[in-house]
Amino acid sequence: MMSGFDSSAFLASCSGRPGVYRMFDAEAKLLYVGKAKNLKKRLASYFRKTGQAPKTAALVAKIAQVETTITANETEALLLEQTLIKQWRPPYNILLRDDKSYPYVFLSSGEFPRLSIHRGAKKEPGRYFGPYPSAGAIRESLSLLQKAFFVRQCEDSYYRNRTRPCLQYQIKRCKAPCVNLVDPEEYAEDVRHSVMFLEGRSNALAEELSKNMEKAAMALDFERAAEIRDQIGILRRVQDQQSMEGGSGNVDIVAAVVSPGGACVHLISVRSGRVLGSKNFFPQVAIEESVSDVLQAFLEQYYLSSMERDLPSELIVNTIHEDFDTLISAVAELRDVELTITHRVRGTRARWQQLALTNAEQALGARLASRQHL
Repeated sequence: MMSGFDSSAFLASCSGRPGVYRMFDAEAKLLYVGKAKNLKKRLASYFRKTGQAPKTAALVAKIAQVETTITANETEALLLEQTLIKQWRPPYNILLRDDKSYPYVFLSSGEFPRLSIHRGAKKEPGRYFGPYPSAGAIRESLSLLQKAFFVRQCEDSYYRNRTRPCLQYQIKRCKAPCVNLVDPEEYAEDVRHSVMFLEGRSNALAEELSKNMEKAAMALDFERAAEIRDQIGILRRVQDQQSMEGGSGNVDIVAAVVSPGGACVHLISVRSGRVLGSKNFFPQVAIEESVSDVLQAFLEQYYLSSMERDLPSELIVNTIHEDFDTLISAVAELRDVELTITHRVRGTRARWQQLALTNAEQALGARLASRQHL
C-alpha cells in the first residue's frame, strides 16, 4: 500500500495523548495536517487494511513520514493545527480560499466625509464599520444610505475638482457639498444618522426621525417633513427585509453540503438583528469528507484564522460535530468570546437554517452544472 513507510513501527511508538500530526511524501512535501484527542488511535485509522475511501487511500499511499506534536489538550491542538494549515495550505486538507482582506464601510474624516467600500490595512483616518461577509452586502447598505441621507460617495479627487453639481445631486442622491450647496451642520447630521444605521441602531434612528418629522410639521415646514417621511419609509423597508426574530442578536447561520463533485458552505451574517449579507464558500476537499467534517473544518478556519474576523455570539448550523466543544474553547482562549453553537432550532431560526441550507444546495448545484458545460 505504501512505499518506504513502516506504519506498524510508527504506531508502536506513537503517543495516545492529544496533539497534531503532519503527513509528508517522499520529497518531504507536506500533504496533510490533522489534530486528534488521541494521536495513536486517530493515526491508526489511516493504516487499516480495509474500509478506506479511494481518495483517503491515495493520500495514505503517498505517506513517507509522519511527524507529531503533543499538546496539553484538544484546544491547543486545534489552534496549532489551524496555524499550520494557514501557513502551509496542505493539498489534502479542506481549505478555504485565502481571502486576506475583508470588506468594510469606510467613513472618511473632514468637514464633508465620504462613505466607501474599503479593503486592506486601516491607514486612512476615519471610521470603519464591519467587516461585512461580501462587497455586495456593503454596496446594498451604501445604496440605501445614499437614498436616505445623501452622504457623498464620490472619490476625493472627483469631489475636489467639481465646479457644479453632478448627476447624483440631480437625482437626489447627494446634497452637493462639493459646491457648498449644503451647510456643514446639516451634512454632519446626515453623517450622524448614517453612522446610527451602520451601527445597527435603526430603531433609535427611526424614533428620532419620527420626532423630527413631527417638529417640522408643527412648524409648517411640510417640505422638510416629507423628506423625513421618505427617510423613515426607507428605514422601515430595510427593517422589514433584514429583521430577524425580534430585531436582536448577533448570529451567523452556517450550512454545508457535500456532493461527489465538491462542497459548498453558505453563511448568513446577522448583527444587532440586522442581516449584513450572505456568502457562498467552496472549500477545497481533496479526500472524502462528511458534511459534518466539512462544516467543522470551515468553522475552524473561518473563525480562528483571523483576529480581524467579527465574531457572533451564536452559530446556527445544519449538522453537529463531536469537536464543537473544542472549537468553542479555542474561540474563548484566542478571542475571549463566549460562543454557542446550535443545531436544533425552531420558528424563525429554523427558517433561517433552512434558507442557508437551500442556498448552499443551489450554489453547489449551479457550480457543478457550470463545470459540465466548460
